[in-house]
Amino acid sequence: MAGTDAVAKRVAVVHSFYASGQPSGENEAVRDQVRALRTAGHEVELFATHTDELARDPLYPLRAAARVASGRGHNPLERLRAYAPDVVHVHNLFPNFGRSWVRHWDGPLVATLHNYRPMCAAATLYRAGAVCTRCPDGEPWAALRFGCYRDSRAATLPLAWAGRHGLAKDPLLARADRLVVLSRLSERTYLGAGVPAERLVLVPNFVDTPRSDEAPVEDTGRWLVAARLTAEKGVLELLRQWPAHEPLDIVGDGELLASCRAAAPSSVRFLGQLDRAELRRRMPSWRGLVFPSRWYEGAPCVEVEALAAGLPILAFAGSSVAESVRERGTGLVTEWDKPLAPVLMEATTRFPSLRTHCRQVYADHFTERAWTTRIAGVYEEAAHAADSRITAPV
Repeated sequence: MAGTDAVAKRVAVVHSFYASGQPSGENEAVRDQVRALRTAGHEVELFATHTDELARDPLYPLRAAARVASGRGHNPLERLRAYAPDVVHVHNLFPNFGRSWVRHWDGPLVATLHNYRPMCAAATLYRAGAVCTRCPDGEPWAALRFGCYRDSRAATLPLAWAGRHGLAKDPLLARADRLVVLSRLSERTYLGAGVPAERLVLVPNFVDTPRSDEAPVEDTGRWLVAARLTAEKGVLELLRQWPAHEPLDIVGDGELLASCRAAAPSSVRFLGQLDRAELRRRMPSWRGLVFPSRWYEGAPCVEVEALAAGLPILAFAGSSVAESVRERGTGLVTEWDKPLAPVLMEATTRFPSLRTHCRQVYADHFTERAWTTRIAGVYEEAAHAADSRITAPV
């Protein structure tokens, strides 16, 4: 990997922004990374599409479906060639960019795999309350049978059609010189699906260093969940077994809000959707972050934000966050079939002594500087791979 003295690059970042009505950690990560690259001295141009703008067209759903199914759609190739970057870094093409254009880009190409969309119509590898790997395991039409995208077979059809030949035929995965994964679990999953190990590289997300000039915040004794209130996030299941005497704050919104309210004991407060700065400002006041997600996850920013705030994590087994907590000793991991009250009691005893350690883990692994150093190394690797590809005998 390149060090901090790596040569500055001319970087083209390609990203289709999800609708603002559905808060997206991926959107935030892309904005942060563009800013970080510029701060590190790289020249960066963002080639973006915005669902909020395109969705004003009454025919947008049909146009988006056609783009996804065919791989043809918004094409940045002409503008990329005019910009002449040293490297193209793709984050998300779904659903507004086409995919076929990447075959015609000869220069270094890096893609970040924020989720499991290339092998799963829902992007989560989660269905009916559990992890589901039917499609990558050889049933490419399972997603259509179950209507995995938005619980609709019609909405799922374009995705199922696009992925019918598997990952080996995915234009972006086949073309990228380097594929960035955000966690060891994601790396293992893509390896298991047949992506070559030499093209996968682990580069975790980062968050800004919190302000340190504010007075220390006292632990209020309340637990925190910060998540979308959707099935794969596990918040409803958590509330159904949450001990009535334990104070808990829920930050987030979603389709399961009413069900979550009905399942919650009186010790639970619903704070709604807080903006990112306010959530981070308040994080040190909670006892710990509870992470009940039931899907693999990519690398949610809330984990890194918690570590930066010195907030230990209680995670349920099965997610990338649970693996990270175990590996780095930043909290506790429990199972869904274990009583929750004793685990919370143990966490109450252990977590105060972990706060300094959590901040150190953040400083060692998840700072902006650590990310820019790693990604500069990835860009160098992609450039060498592209040179070898271009000069290889036919």
